[in-house]
Amino acid sequence: MARKSNNTAMNNLVSRLNSTLLDNKLEKTVTFVAATTGKFATGTFKIADVTGVVAVQLVGVCTVDLVSAGGGTLEIGTALSTAGLIAQTVATTIDVGDIWHDANADASIELVTVATTKIVTQDINYVIGTADISAGAITWYILWSPISDDGLVELA
Repeated sequence: MARKSNNTAMNNLVSRLNSTLLDNKLEKTVTFVAATTGKFATGTFKIADVTGVVAVQLVGVCTVDLVSAGGGTLEIGTALSTAGLIAQTVATTIDVGDIWHDANADASIELVTVATTKIVTQDINYVIGTADISAGAITWYILWSPISDDGLVELA
């Protein structure tokens, strides 16, 4: 006789994901301006603080073309997975109106399914690599829901 699996914890997680998924929205614009914002040089910068366990979808929409004389790169993730939410991309390929969700910034129309849902337990950061990004702007849209009782996402 086959044994029935009764994985209560997994069933509860799936139930919480299905019933409350992505019912919160945050929006944050980052402007890259050499020598004025401090957010243009290579390094790691926080987008949002994460507490507990949350489900997250994140996309960026470029509002001003990104400029980098040295081939600067950009990626979105956490301290343990720096490109876990959006893969590393050469900044100068991200132009006004592009929806950025993976290694290739795209045109102004995308399927909603391109924004994958990830389970996140650390703060959300962007990393500028290789060279500075001297100009441009991206608005980040974060859709999220708590999974754990203390799950929370707040803009940094």
